[in-house]
Amino acid sequence: MAALSGKSAVVTGASRGIGAAIAMRLAKEGADVAITYSSSPERAQQVVTDIGEAGGKAIAIKADGADQAAVRAGVQQAAKEFGKLDILVNNAGVLSLGLITEISATDFEKALSVNVRSVFTAVQEALQHMPDGGRIITIGSVNSERMPFKGGSVYALTKGAVASFTKGLARDLGERKITVNNIQPGPVDTEANPAKGPFADTMLGLMALKRYAHADEIAAMVAYLAGPEAGYITGASLLIDGGFAA
Repeated sequence: MAALSGKSAVVTGASRGIGAAIAMRLAKEGADVAITYSSSPERAQQVVTDIGEAGGKAIAIKADGADQAAVRAGVQQAAKEFGKLDILVNNAGVLSLGLITEISATDFEKALSVNVRSVFTAVQEALQHMPDGGRIITIGSVNSERMPFKGGSVYALTKGAVASFTKGLARDLGERKITVNNIQPGPVDTEANPAKGPFADTMLGLMALKRYAHADEIAAMVAYLAGPEAGYITGASLLIDGGFAA
């Protein structure tokens, strides 16, 4: 029997990249998966189709991470579809770069809304539908621990916030045996930050392993934390960064 057979999951921001890889891996492990997206219905549907063709079950739900009412409604819709939610993966995020003297208040508020508020909102709503022993996993960033270049202060702020939130939330939910963990990737080969993109030489120069991660590697760590063997891991921020923070 697959490790996540009989489980249901929500993965936010999963129409592409790391989120899509996570959704595919959780489905491969036997979970029914709901993915949310903000502006790419065709890509979201392709993820659903790919999961279905591989023998899994998935649905796509439009829910912009900047719209807290939409985030809450999306989690509710997934819970209604599956009857419960065993796993919440907070993957949706935005990268806001700019010197602190130049970044706009609008960009700052969007970064807070998507990277921090939507995590709070999704967690709060998911807990209304999550049985004891559930899993909450957030995709943070190595930049919560190391920001080696200019212009990343706001991004680091938001990722540091979810790392701290993870610790407090683990305490809140320990009696329910719900584990709460934060995965902190380094550079990952995606459309937003390709391994051969303009920042690649700089990133590789900061790493012990001179390569970008594959999205499937992040998904594998998520699947482990979501599974039965990780029941004693909670309140942790786990690096998967090729030695970026070493």
